Amino acid sequence: MSAQPHSETASYVADDPETALKYAIQHIRGDDRVQIVEGVIEPLSPTWGHEKAADRIRNQIAPIVSKLGCLSGSGNLDLPGSSNWYVPDVAVVPEELAEAEALVPDQTLLIVEVTSTSNGDTDRIVKRRRYAEYGAPLYLLVDRQQRTCTLFSVPGDFGYTRVNGPHPFGTPLPLPAPFDLELDTSEF
Repeated sequence: MSAQPHSETASYVADDPETALKYAIQHIRGDDRVQIVEGVIEPLSPTWGHEKAADRIRNQIAPIVSKLGCLSGSGNLDLPGSSNWYVPDVAVVPEELAEAEALVPDQTLLIVEVTSTSNGDTDRIVKRRRYAEYGAPLYLLVDRQQRTCTLFSVPGDFGYTRVNGPHPFGTPLPLPAPFDLELDTSEF
C-alpha cells in the first residue's frame, strides 16, 4: 500500500463522506477514543481483563521491539478508500513513523486485537479481512471468549494465506521474524 506515513494534511471536503467522518472522530473533545468499523462509529472502552492480555503481549515483545527500533502502542490506523479507522489493541511500528497522526496497516510489523464480548466478531472476521487487504504482515487474534490465540500471516488478495491456530490459552505461540520469539499465552 504505502511506504510513507499517512498524510496529516488531507483537506476536509464537505462532499467526501470518508474524509468528513475520519476528520470528525479525530476532533472529538475529551479523552474518548473511537474507531470506525465499516462506517459505524464504535466507542472504545476495554475492560481490565482485556487490557491485561494486551499488556502481557507488550511486555513479552518489548525487548525485541526496542532492538528493532520500533515501538508498540494503540495508535490510529487509517484504511484509505474505506470507511474504516481502527485503533488496535497493540501495534508495532517503526519509530520513525511514530509522529504521524495515523498509519496504514502495511506500515506495521504486528497488529494485535483482543476480543471483547461486545465486538468479538469484528476482530475475528471484519478486521482480519481488512488487515490482510491493507497488507498488515502479522495479525494476532487473542480471543478471550473462545480462550484461543491465532496468528495470521502472509496477506493475500483474499485474506491471510497462513494461519497458525487457533491454539488454546497456555499453548506457546511462535512469532516469526522479525520477532523470532515464543509468546507465552498462559496469562491471557
